[in-house]
Amino acid sequence: MSLFIVSTLLNNHINNNTTKIPFDSPSWVLKLTIGLIGMFAFLQVYSIQAVLPVLMVDFSATEVQAGMVVGATVMAIAIMSPFLGMLSDAVGRKSFIVGALLFLAIPTALIAQSPSIGWLGMWRFMQGLSVPGITVVTIAYIGEEFEGRAVTELMSFYVSGSVLGGFMGRFLLGHLHEFIGWRAGYYVMAAMTLIGALWVGKMLPSSRHFVANPNFRSAMQTLGEHLTNRYVVTACLLGACVLFSLVGCFTFINLHLAGTPYELSTGALANIFAVYLIGVIITPLSTTLLRRFGAARTVRVAVIFSMLGALLTLVTPLWGIIIGLAIMSSGVFVTQAATISYIAVNVKNGRSLASGLYYMAYYAGGTMGAWLCGIVYARGQWSLTVWLLLFVQVLALLVASFGMIKTKSRPA
Repeated sequence: MSLFIVSTLLNNHINNNTTKIPFDSPSWVLKLTIGLIGMFAFLQVYSIQAVLPVLMVDFSATEVQAGMVVGATVMAIAIMSPFLGMLSDAVGRKSFIVGALLFLAIPTALIAQSPSIGWLGMWRFMQGLSVPGITVVTIAYIGEEFEGRAVTELMSFYVSGSVLGGFMGRFLLGHLHEFIGWRAGYYVMAAMTLIGALWVGKMLPSSRHFVANPNFRSAMQTLGEHLTNRYVVTACLLGACVLFSLVGCFTFINLHLAGTPYELSTGALANIFAVYLIGVIITPLSTTLLRRFGAARTVRVAVIFSMLGALLTLVTPLWGIIIGLAIMSSGVFVTQAATISYIAVNVKNGRSLASGLYYMAYYAGGTMGAWLCGIVYARGQWSLTVWLLLFVQVLALLVASFGMIKTKSRPA
């Protein structure tokens, strides 16, 4: 009943008010919905990490194959991000987001039927095809419907939701495996995604400032402009480094902790991902950091913290490793929040295409992280993997130091 009342009030407000929602006061319903979009988008992306040791036994898979099962979804997201952004520029925002959520539920359910590691990878790839229709288009939606402080605030809720989804996917699947098995667990995850699609379809306001741009030639011209736009290029480079580090770290720390001397179960490994919840708290605080110190300085400090956290995972005590993961992931989350806000504030034309390019680079970095860290882990275990992660984070620090420039006071 309360859902119906809130929905009715929101729809009446939308229908009776054609002016832009106040920039400094988005409603709690909208904040919650934006956060849930981020959560359901990422609920499936990394859930497989929690059961990687089990999958390696069930399918007799190598470390590199296990890494690429994670990377399959990430690769599909990288490939589709700019194209779905252009398509959304032509057809709209809300319907695209809801449709993408509905499509995501299909391969999620089919994962449960996978007879081999190859089929599992294919369904994981299919999952990734729909994710940009949620992530890229949501960022464009926020940038079009809001301005100023409201953009940064809603972006922080979106990233917090993404962080929560990343945790929930791993945590739920890890514990579901211990109760009903990972195959049945994916049926549960598919049902949750369908519920998320229904919520977003009911509660997300329709676009009021979207202007369709079905002209492909114009889109290609905008693409060319973005490829020479320092704001976009810098954000793309940072994004690639961010997800390389996150995927590489949280994929192969599982294998490290499943082995001697820790030998953690899937449930215990799932609990490790509770460090993601720190990101839910820290990411909204990044709004204050961005306003006070600016994007470049915020990113530099966040990357340094991330490097310190990665180094701390080299210690032997489990509690030290968990603290290291918490510090490392928190730095990554702040970097991501700062980077996508950097795009939203500084890019006005072709926002969804700019977001698509960012996510293409972001997830290309994640794919490389799953692949290269798999090769390195097979040769030098966790210690050598950490040094690779540190190398990539040094690159991120250099990009933030020399690539990021002062944020414009108005989007352009």
